[in-house]
Amino acid sequence: MSVVRDLRVLLRLTNFRRLLAVRLLSQGADGVYQVALATYVVFSPEKQTSATAIASAMAVLLLPYSLVGPFAGVFLDRWQRRQVFLYGNLLRALLACGTAVLIVASVPDWLFYASALSVTAVNRFVLAGLSAALPRVVDEERLVVANSLSPTAGTLAATLGGGLAFGIRLLTDESDAAAVAFGAALYLLSALASLRIPRGLLGPDQELAPQRIASALASTARGLVEGVRHLAERRPAARALTAVALMRFCYGALLVTVLMLSRYAWSTTESEGLGLLGIAVAASGAGFFAAAVLSPWAVGRLGPFGWMTLCAGMAAVLEPMLGLFFDPVPFLVAAFVLGLITQGAKIATDTVVQTNVDDAYRGRVFSLYDVLFNVAFVAAAGIAALMLPPDGRSPLLVVLVAVLYAAIALVLHRKRTEG
Repeated sequence: MSVVRDLRVLLRLTNFRRLLAVRLLSQGADGVYQVALATYVVFSPEKQTSATAIASAMAVLLLPYSLVGPFAGVFLDRWQRRQVFLYGNLLRALLACGTAVLIVASVPDWLFYASALSVTAVNRFVLAGLSAALPRVVDEERLVVANSLSPTAGTLAATLGGGLAFGIRLLTDESDAAAVAFGAALYLLSALASLRIPRGLLGPDQELAPQRIASALASTARGLVEGVRHLAERRPAARALTAVALMRFCYGALLVTVLMLSRYAWSTTESEGLGLLGIAVAASGAGFFAAAVLSPWAVGRLGPFGWMTLCAGMAAVLEPMLGLFFDPVPFLVAAFVLGLITQGAKIATDTVVQTNVDDAYRGRVFSLYDVLFNVAFVAAAGIAALMLPPDGRSPLLVVLVAVLYAAIALVLHRKRTEG
């Protein structure tokens, strides 16, 4: 059966459509909320933005995914998933309204970040629940297509939500609170959409008694430790994960640089800087898309490590050539190149992990992968915060990132030639 025909069949399945609606509204709200949070930290006229503030915002947005993610399944195997979507999104709607109030009230930063952290922490349970519920609404034959369609549609919804947040901010005289409130409304709509799904349909099966919570949490922690040990015995997978984490580190440091440049060096108004940042994000997204098209061919011709070596080598050469000008146009070209390189390396790493890690450990290793990927990004923001001047122009940071890319390429090339 063709993919197109499968998609048509999937969209005829009532409960699949309903679950997809919950995902689209929920992830659309995530996009609105996260962009509103970022623009409040970086572009609010009343705030003197610093790289440290940007690093704090990244930590709030990303660390809950990493720290909560591996343990979310313990609770999802006990709670009805439909109720997770209902109460999780209702809770996020309430907390997001609280964030909007805190923005208007101009409270201390720690209170604002605590509110934002609460919203993003709940998100991991909702996303994991959406993945866990999918086999309950489609048959096994079409599960692969459903697994491809649903996350992709969710990512597009989050991107659209981010664009809406930019638009709301520009239309409401740069009001971040209005954008956050709109995100809260989408969370509420997602909660209401979940009520259209029968309560017990999405599982888990109540007759299957799960472990006690304490035992399950301890078992999960032991499983992660076993995953680390298994990874240490699979040198190619460990090498690929180390390389992609370092490349993610480079990408994160340069993203903070672009944020500071957009805010202070390239613009005279907040709206102008916000527009430039939007173009940079779009350019990087285009690079991600190009990587998805190019990487299968490149991995087939060069092998995963050959493609990763080429990616790191290209970054080592092009990043300083484009970045040291500190002008918008070269940096936008660099955003596209680095998007392609970062995503290309990730695709190659996924292949290495899938082919070198035993199936019994694969889930745990991918959980570690997720943690490593996000922690590297946050660490990069922290290092950049220590090095960047107020206007974001740091030749030293650009050169150090290029040196790190070159080191990654050299090590990967040497290990590849050694076999």
